[in-house]
Amino acid sequence: MSIILTNLRNTIIVGFILAFILIFALAQGSFDQTAFNMWLLRWFHVLSAIMWVGILYYFNFIQIPNMGKIPDEQKPAISKVIAPAALWWFRWGSVATVVTGLILAHLNGYLHKAMTFSDVFWPIGVGMWLGLIMFLNVWGVIWPSQKRALGIIEVDADTKAKAARKAMLFSRINTMLSIPMLVAMTVQQNTFS
Repeated sequence: MSIILTNLRNTIIVGFILAFILIFALAQGSFDQTAFNMWLLRWFHVLSAIMWVGILYYFNFIQIPNMGKIPDEQKPAISKVIAPAALWWFRWGSVATVVTGLILAHLNGYLHKAMTFSDVFWPIGVGMWLGLIMFLNVWGVIWPSQKRALGIIEVDADTKAKAARKAMLFSRINTMLSIPMLVAMTVQQNTFS
């Protein structure tokens, strides 16, 4: 068991093996193939969203509030190692979440109705728009600002400080938007007519 749990790669591989065993067992029953495929895509959408929003919450509830408590000589561990790695998963988690969400909406036939807030699909449409705004904040503001703040792109100290503040503020916007976004996404299965 130690060989699995002491290596993250092994832990993830075993987690996926266990998930695929469960998926295989579920697939043995009587089911509608299309519904099963949609569920599988939805599972990947939720898994991606957990990665994206989980890291968003890590930044806002843990890293940012505690940076002032870290001695200056230890801060490079965050800015040079932890933050860039977390930002990689954060960015690509946002891509996987948005792409799988749009594919799901299209395959379920409600993409246009949701995006235009028509019919009973308006709640998930609100969630989709909030998710898209958050996605655009990640790629258009947070990541470019973080590259400056973390020194990935060399800039002067004043620009670096302004970039760090801008990244933090837009990260806070995403944290704020994530709360109603999650309401809109989870209520859709119980749509009110």
